[in-house]
Amino acid sequence: MTSQTIRAAICHEFGAPLSIGELRLRAPEMGEVEVTLEAVAICHSDITYADGGFGGALPAVYGHEAAGRISAVGAGVRDLAPGDTVAVTLIRACGQCRSCGSGHPTICETPRRDAGPLSTPEGETVFQALNCGAFAEKVVVDQSQVVAIPADMPMDLASLLSCGVITGVGAAVNAAGIRPGHDVVVVGAGGVGLNAIQGARIAGARRIVAIDMTEEKLAAAREFGATDGVLGSTEKPWRAVKEILGRGADAVLVTVGATAAYDAAPRYLANGGKVVMVGMPHGTETSRYSPLMMADVGQGIIGTKMGDVVIRRDIPWMIDLWQQGRLKLEELVSGRWGLEEINEAIADTRSGAARRNVIVLGR
Repeated sequence: MTSQTIRAAICHEFGAPLSIGELRLRAPEMGEVEVTLEAVAICHSDITYADGGFGGALPAVYGHEAAGRISAVGAGVRDLAPGDTVAVTLIRACGQCRSCGSGHPTICETPRRDAGPLSTPEGETVFQALNCGAFAEKVVVDQSQVVAIPADMPMDLASLLSCGVITGVGAAVNAAGIRPGHDVVVVGAGGVGLNAIQGARIAGARRIVAIDMTEEKLAAAREFGATDGVLGSTEKPWRAVKEILGRGADAVLVTVGATAAYDAAPRYLANGGKVVMVGMPHGTETSRYSPLMMADVGQGIIGTKMGDVVIRRDIPWMIDLWQQGRLKLEELVSGRWGLEEINEAIADTRSGAARRNVIVLGR
């Protein structure tokens, strides 16, 4: 089996800075494609993973929000060829299990059985986190994880579609099922939250109330379509929301990985409303709510992974919205960094100021 040497940002110890080093990347096998990456955005999930919040093996390469060009294909690959421009996602779907067969590939039930394509020069396996390992010059992924995009689309913008945009917009449109006239609360106005706000706007929500801790974030939320903003630091902010709406919300989308936000989320709901779980706290953290109160008024809590998207259906739709000027992408990019600057980009993302920082490969 042939392999090549690539550069990647490697995690050797949870909570420690990533190190730039050389790894071996094997050639694509049956049903796989090799993508030479041009951009990869930094998601808070990558940071939580690197901090040890989701567990996993080490050494590892994180990164899962990427775009580039196919440079090789394995046997059995259909409708994709070298030279194609693609978005690369973490959504690895078998297409055969009950979840895939019922239109929910983001929760595919077939476990991955191979060790992945990455190894050290000495032959030690390196964990390809989130099925991508995209903090690297190239990746080898399953064909189900990529979708063709326009060749002239800027790669930094295309990378955002691979996670942050589809997760936020999809959470509003697919998971929450927002309909024209619905009232919506979005908790958190970071990268995913801004896209949830866009999704609610596109779906026709009557009022969209953003909750965040700074006036700057609330101003950004209005820029993306929020009709109102409430500081989460105020005492019992759900009361202010209900004054704005005249009732509770039909849907509350929690886009931050904070258990305190989940504890409070049901308080914003109207009768019959639902909390949509988007942000992911560390695996050891738990939240509390009253099942009695929620059941009595027909409220619910649902989870969503990657916005419940079908990438070959939803990513082209979102690109079309962007081309029409109805979906903001350029405004999501806070900074562009080289691979060698990845630790600085992660630190900037941790500060909470960035919407999305993008690593541009080859700069």
